[in-house]
Amino acid sequence: MPETEETTSDGDVPATEATEATEPVTEAPQTTDADSSMRRPALEATGVTHAFGDLRVLEDVSLAVEPGEIVALVGPNGSGKSTLIRFLAGVRSPDSGTVSLGTDGDTRVGYLPQQPGFRDGFSVEETLEFYAQFVEGAVDISEILDRVGLSDAANRRVDALSGGMTRLLGLGRALIGDPAVLVLDEPASGLDPGMVERLFDIVSSLAADGTAIVLSSHNLGPVERTADRVVLLDGGRFVTDAAPSEIVESTGASDLQTAFGTLVSTDGVDGR
Repeated sequence: MPETEETTSDGDVPATEATEATEPVTEAPQTTDADSSMRRPALEATGVTHAFGDLRVLEDVSLAVEPGEIVALVGPNGSGKSTLIRFLAGVRSPDSGTVSLGTDGDTRVGYLPQQPGFRDGFSVEETLEFYAQFVEGAVDISEILDRVGLSDAANRRVDALSGGMTRLLGLGRALIGDPAVLVLDEPASGLDPGMVERLFDIVSSLAADGTAIVLSSHNLGPVERTADRVVLLDGGRFVTDAAPSEIVESTGASDLQTAFGTLVSTDGVDGR
């Protein structure tokens, strides 16, 4: 059987009646727990701090992501992106600070690691069917395959997939259980330009359906066209958090790639 990889899960107007009162009476709207929950971010990190031995990789960072919002986390190698991504996905816990969901404890978080791995010898469809066993309720495998563009490859063995298709299968696995939040670690890394655009199109479509998405990426072209917000992380701290167009305008740059070079150092140590 396929080997599992860490995929985390943590996984509505009052009626008005006419009255015979001579003066209109206005009542304060009632606030329910559900209403309060709906106003909270889909994913929220507060005061996250972490170190590996003497190396402090994150220093008191906070981030909130709304339903349907795409937040791109960018930064130089060694800036702490992958570490923060793992905390947001619930794969690991920080030394201090909290990561919480804005809804109840049944809400799922889908996670796509940089290098999703699958057991050879099984088909794409069989692989998703295996992971579907670990969530409650029925899972429409055909719908997931269609969503990530792998319907025509449903019977193909996973060891015969290209790198891009393997990444799409990883995204399909992350979608099992209809997660409210998706956390994607460098989903377009190493892919050809056509596959990069395809993947970001899928991300946009998921966000349009209300999924909150956090992704880390060095592909700043599609990030500039797709993300609602870009968070630049450098030296374990957030340098800026704004819409791509605002970052470009504030730096006087021609595009996000150029703005990136003016806002962060590029001599970080690769690895975290």
